[in-house]
Amino acid sequence: MKKDFLQIIVEDKKHEIASAKQRLPERLLREKALITQKRRPFLKKLIQPGPSGVNIIAEIKRASPSKGIICPDLNPVTYAVEYERGGAAALSVLTDGPHFKGGIHDLKRARESTTLPVLRKDFLISSYQIFESAVMGADALLLIARILDPKQLKDYLNLCNELQMDALVEIHSEKDLEKATRAGAGLIGINNRNLRSFETDVDISIRMKSLLEPEQVAVAASGIRSRKEIEKMKYSGIWNFLIGESLVRADNPGAFLKSLLGEDSP
Repeated sequence: MKKDFLQIIVEDKKHEIASAKQRLPERLLREKALITQKRRPFLKKLIQPGPSGVNIIAEIKRASPSKGIICPDLNPVTYAVEYERGGAAALSVLTDGPHFKGGIHDLKRARESTTLPVLRKDFLISSYQIFESAVMGADALLLIARILDPKQLKDYLNLCNELQMDALVEIHSEKDLEKATRAGAGLIGINNRNLRSFETDVDISIRMKSLLEPEQVAVAASGIRSRKEIEKMKYSGIWNFLIGESLVRADNPGAFLKSLLGEDSP
């Protein structure tokens, strides 16, 4: 039976974590993670719509398994500065190396060059990676409901609270949402992309938003390329959008970001 993208990535992560633990044991990493750091508010920036009526989490992304190399010579500092000038509410940085060509240094350099809160986007399957996220300076991290069991998800949310990091819990289906809700997730990322096949459908955000609890905050992600798509999802009650590929591919990321916010023509 052919393995899907997600299975392959998760198996690679297990090997990656095992190697990292040999270099730095989890006990020592945890001690570093518990040293208090000043975090920037991520969730607070997304609870209410921004000045333009929406918030955009702008992503720094070099490549993907489905699209291959998107921007081979990407400079995280350049993009972070452009995104902040363009009106982004926060940054998202891919730190996966094998499949997305990112790294921890991308997150560190992006965060150092702006005042925006930064989300670590990766495939987190171990408490080791959560301690690692805290040490690298992430203000928030992504937890993918589909690759975590209910106990893991709840434990990792509690660990994020302990480390004063926000968590964006990603869902794609009703089953994912049920797991996220039972674990106590408040910030829900609705991925329009099926991580098994990497097919994208922006209508998934609209359908899943209608199933959220009143206190849960939605973030639509993947496949968002135009102001028209944003307005369509905004009508359904979504005001937060995580956008990567279309921004990275834009000739002028800052100007394109403003156009997505409805402030200027691209």
